[in-house]
Amino acid sequence: MEENQVHIPDGWDLKPLGEIFNFKYGSGLPTNQFSPSGYPVYGANGIIGWHSKYNYENQEILISCRGENSGLINLTEEKAFVTNNSIVCSEKFEIDKIYFYYNLKKIPRTAMVSGSAQPQVVVKDLNRIELLFPKSKTEQTTIARILSKVDEAIAQTEQLIAKYTRIKTGLMQDLLTKGIDEHGNIRSEETHEFKDSPLGRIPKEWEVKRLDQMTKPNSPIVYGILMPGKHFFGGIPVVKVKDIFDEKIHFGDLLFTNPKIALAFKRSELMKDDLLFTIRGTVGRCAFVPVELEGANITQDTARIRVKNEYKEYVRYTFETPDSKFYIQLNTIGQAVKGINLKALRELNILVPPPNEAQLIAKELNTSNNVLSAEAIKLRKLQSLKTGLMQDLLSGKVRVKI
Repeated sequence: MEENQVHIPDGWDLKPLGEIFNFKYGSGLPTNQFSPSGYPVYGANGIIGWHSKYNYENQEILISCRGENSGLINLTEEKAFVTNNSIVCSEKFEIDKIYFYYNLKKIPRTAMVSGSAQPQVVVKDLNRIELLFPKSKTEQTTIARILSKVDEAIAQTEQLIAKYTRIKTGLMQDLLTKGIDEHGNIRSEETHEFKDSPLGRIPKEWEVKRLDQMTKPNSPIVYGILMPGKHFFGGIPVVKVKDIFDEKIHFGDLLFTNPKIALAFKRSELMKDDLLFTIRGTVGRCAFVPVELEGANITQDTARIRVKNEYKEYVRYTFETPDSKFYIQLNTIGQAVKGINLKALRELNILVPPPNEAQLIAKELNTSNNVLSAEAIKLRKLQSLKTGLMQDLLSGKVRVKI
């Protein structure tokens, strides 16, 4: 078999798109003709508005053909208006449209899009692209149903994540400004005593403190190694900004520095449960140091905050309050590379409840976070499953039972 020859499974065919579809551009529609309601209007990236009329009665496959979204594949609802920013794929013979919607999505956009300054998709280019597919419409439909079920599960999980995110946001707003009383209820000014503070009205038991007042004795907020150098085999791990994401430190690509360099920056050596906060480049990423990285270090782009044990998780959540976000954004400066200096970070004001209440608040928010994390893991698994199924089912590598 030649190197670039495509294997065609039994009962499958390989045809240029021009032999499968007639391609036709949609119709122009000025935005001043949009309606408050009506039929969906499809532009270059899905539904962009509504119109009183439709120009396609049946469900259609679209290829976005102008601008940065060129090459995206969309599927319309029945009775829709398609603008001239999309190309309509009208089948030349009986096919399962949902199957071909998925099959077209696996074509690299680079194969369809031409032009760099003004990207576009041209019909004559589409006509030449070849597509592998089962001749049997029943087999097409079976594959489409499998992929649609996974898409439904993905959509449901995304909806749950959006729901739990809204719940967490509301819970954080209440807990981090009003707190929990001795009966486990969220305080309100109608039932509890509040007082004025630089951060607004707060429970009378609370205080406003600077971030640097929340650290352990003799453990100031510091940044790390200025020039860690090249990778030193068997050296000291150094955590960079790129290693901190999804509220965790990822070990896969850590730099190891010469122990002599690390020794000169003993002040920023890490201990378990230190809170890291990125201060340069991407400002505001947070993660706690796991036991595996005790004795490691950080670069000058990250701050180490060694919070008092009873407040460590609570302080992490305070970075997500609107007041903290506004302060950090206001004090993040620079052009090419933005950052916040340590002085400004140390002077960040946060609301501080009594220690036992801070732990209760953190426990409640951890529970909410765990639910979100579980759904996020489920979503990643479903997305990975879909990717694998598309590779296997749309190539004929794995055949479905009819």
